[in-house]
Amino acid sequence: MDATGKFLIQMSGPPGSGKSTLARLLARSINGVVINHDLIKAFFLESSFSFQDSSRLTYQLDWTLAEDMIQQGRNVIVDSVSNYEEVVNRGTALAEKYGYTYRYVECRVENLDQLDRRLHDRIPLRSQRTGVYEPPAGAPGNDTGGSVDGAALFRKWMNPWRPEDVTALITVDSTRRPEECLEAIMERLSSPPS
Repeated sequence: MDATGKFLIQMSGPPGSGKSTLARLLARSINGVVINHDLIKAFFLESSFSFQDSSRLTYQLDWTLAEDMIQQGRNVIVDSVSNYEEVVNRGTALAEKYGYTYRYVECRVENLDQLDRRLHDRIPLRSQRTGVYEPPAGAPGNDTGGSVDGAALFRKWMNPWRPEDVTALITVDSTRRPEECLEAIMERLSSPPS
């Protein structure tokens, strides 16, 4: 399948839903670069920034890097939870500014136990949760200030803010094999919007 044109793709989904795995596969398929939010945030945490400052700086750097890659003519994949209206709006505005096609890939996993198993099976960065009920190692106590339990936080992430333009939305059942998800995404990238 051939996806032509220039793309800015925002990955979305809760931790453990397969965003990073799929982003890397997708990058190879469209000759793109991945802006890995978790890796950048881990860098700031390792550099002695607070969790809150790391979060703020990471989003700023995500968009700075994305714009730089777009100016170099590259396809860009932003790999983050993407559940805030502001994050989606920044992505759509950046794509529009440079004439790129914007796509929002939502990785769906409905089962909290499955997400928890996936999180326990990976080697986490300091910025990443180690389980549904376990905050990132770099978080002070937990990443919600103790006011929200892990299950509630994940349910929020499982129902993110989505772009208003439904033609930009690509939803994949990421309980399937990553290669199957990639095939579904490539099919949508290769076809005209409906």
